[in-house]
Amino acid sequence: MSVHGLCRALAARGHDVQVFTTSVDGPVDSPVPSTMPVDLDGVKVWYFPSRLLRRLYWSPPMARALARRMGEFDIAHLHALFVWPVWAAARAARRADVPYVVAPRGMLERALIQKKNRVMKSVLIAAVGRRMLEAAAAIHVTSAREAAEAAAFGFALPPIHEVPNGVDLVPTPVASADLSPAVAALVQGPPVLLFIGRISWKKGLDRLIAALPQVPGIRLVVAGNDEEDYLPTLKSQAAALGMSDRIVYCGPVGVAEKAALLSHAMALVLPSYSENFGNVILEAMAAGCPVVVTPEVGIADIVRDSGAGWVIDGTPSSLGAGISALVADSQLRLTMGERGRTIAQRYAWAAVAERMERVYQEISA
Repeated sequence: MSVHGLCRALAARGHDVQVFTTSVDGPVDSPVPSTMPVDLDGVKVWYFPSRLLRRLYWSPPMARALARRMGEFDIAHLHALFVWPVWAAARAARRADVPYVVAPRGMLERALIQKKNRVMKSVLIAAVGRRMLEAAAAIHVTSAREAAEAAAFGFALPPIHEVPNGVDLVPTPVASADLSPAVAALVQGPPVLLFIGRISWKKGLDRLIAALPQVPGIRLVVAGNDEEDYLPTLKSQAAALGMSDRIVYCGPVGVAEKAALLSHAMALVLPSYSENFGNVILEAMAAGCPVVVTPEVGIADIVRDSGAGWVIDGTPSSLGAGISALVADSQLRLTMGERGRTIAQRYAWAAVAERMERVYQEISA
């Protein structure tokens, strides 16, 4: 969503923006053409099939298209690290003498690499990633934290540019027909604590569940997809703490459902162990919803400086005490919400695209 938000805003500024991606949609393929671009908000999106090595998104048709067309572009912007398309695009850009920008998107963090797929990702960085990064014209990070993590690898990196993700400021219309029965029931009931994001160990939901006993009487709504089959672990933890009846898991939510939940929640909590930015925090701020984040979330500095929420240590005792104090103070929540709305204006996609445009101009010059 953040990549499309940037592309859409750049296209609105008059640029010819084209996206090369695959049609992979989990275990199936999206029903999209593979011989012509699909127009999405003024952005030309080309979808290529991936028949083998789908977890890496390997696509020989994309490789051929990149080799044939890369020379037509002024800049290539590559998002992520541990997937085949960005390696192929970097190689094609070098051969066509087209400068490229790499956005690690939170993947260049040593602690995460060591915790998950350490051997495979270490090999990939040594074999492919380091060369791709060092040969780039620039590195695009979304926060100071992500910049520090990238620099810690000790590579001979090109200039690092910090350009945050953006947010849509126009409120999403919410009609009851757009809501699932579960979400409709939630927003008609008492206010809740809210988590929105992937159900992943990285997101720190175990810390939030462990803190919940210190916040009596308030339910926690967990919205997001569980691609890692992590939900059973969380449910077992909640049962052991006697919290099962206070947690509602409503699965992935659409745009209107997210808007409805944010307008209803007392606070949105993102207690991640690692987060290069934290898009949902910016969305919550734009909606006037107070936020609570851990220091490991990239947007934490913005939250702290703006007063739109609290940055709290992720230990259950600290997290629980902070959330409990916030829940008890309605005036504080109102003040935080208004501050969030104000600061979110600076992160409208049009403003973010203008900042990225200046990076592209500097590289081209």
